[in-house]
Amino acid sequence: MAIGVINIKITDNISFLLLPLIYSLVMGLVLYLVKSVKFIGPEQAKVAEGVMVLLIGVLLAKLAISSGQSIASIFKLGPALVLQLLGDLGTLIALPVALLLGFRREVIGMTSSICREPNLGVIIDKYGFKSPEARGVLSVFVIGSIIGTPFISLLSSICTSVIPFHPYAFAMASGIGSASMNAAALVPLVHSHPAMATQLEAFAGCSNILSFCLGIYMCMFISVPIAEKLYAWLSPILGKGEAHIDDENILNDVKEEEDDSGGLSLGKLKRWSALLLVFSVIVTVGNYVGFHTPLIDTFIGMMIISIVTLAGMALERICPIHIQSIIFISIIGLIIAIPGMPTADFVAHYVSNVELTTICTAFLAYVGVSIGKDWEEFKRIGWRGVIVALIVIVGTYLGSATIANLTLFATGMI
Repeated sequence: MAIGVINIKITDNISFLLLPLIYSLVMGLVLYLVKSVKFIGPEQAKVAEGVMVLLIGVLLAKLAISSGQSIASIFKLGPALVLQLLGDLGTLIALPVALLLGFRREVIGMTSSICREPNLGVIIDKYGFKSPEARGVLSVFVIGSIIGTPFISLLSSICTSVIPFHPYAFAMASGIGSASMNAAALVPLVHSHPAMATQLEAFAGCSNILSFCLGIYMCMFISVPIAEKLYAWLSPILGKGEAHIDDENILNDVKEEEDDSGGLSLGKLKRWSALLLVFSVIVTVGNYVGFHTPLIDTFIGMMIISIVTLAGMALERICPIHIQSIIFISIIGLIIAIPGMPTADFVAHYVSNVELTTICTAFLAYVGVSIGKDWEEFKRIGWRGVIVALIVIVGTYLGSATIANLTLFATGMI
């Protein structure tokens, strides 16, 4: 946060931003990889990975509260928020490229979605864990976990300076179904348009929730069938050469996430509370360093966000029907911030002091430490897989932004 934002100009009209969240991610990764550093290793990476599950709730709570503050605007832009989900099909532009690079049936898993957790589950369930399609989706999953967040942050900063779309369209496009990538894509936009910060956070948050809820059906019923047909059509024409994904290493080393939803206990609540308290202090100090906001007001804002996160995590574990904590967190955060609610003014006053940039910067330090353990898998996948993964991210981001902008224009919103 002390280094701040660095604006690197490519031309007079094109530039991109280097943000504190990128520095923290890189520093966390370097601390893990440097052999002379003994106090960060596999054990700490595992702890960081567990902490990330909780801290994603903090990101979602902040965006949900912004959504509550801008609920009227969200209803007005409803069609654009829904239709931009079709932009997720933009990942399929990577399929012919993947075929040209020598991949075979792996391309169906690699290019039918953004390859986050729900998509991974769809592909493995449909084709089997040892299938080429599963190797493909797992390879992009690993690449996205390691370089997806910094890449989409740079992509967002470049697009906002080059493409004449409305900021609302880019905010909606950032909701691709990954909380960390959602926030990383949003931060450059908020930095470029600070007066619209609350609205941009609201649209990005709602878009991401829609991607969480509906993206899996888009993958199952639309994008995977289209990917299969494209593969059948293009493979005889473009399918030359042979790229290799090390199936044994990828399949064995990418572990299933630990299911921590098995009930609620006082011990869990104490651990979550302690972690959120520490994280709130880190964010408060970082916010003061980066934005000179009042320490007490920022800390109170973080406490509100933490309480929303705790409530959502707890409700997931006590609700008789399995509903993900992200849904509870989003609903609670939205309701307490809706204008007219007794809590709205209090929540808006204090949470507005907490900058999304600071939360992301602190969160991505944990991400950097955590992904260090996946570095060897990343190297084994090779440069061909990296190219495909980056095109997948570009395709879904620009596809969603394009549809959102066209819909906003067609409905007279811009």
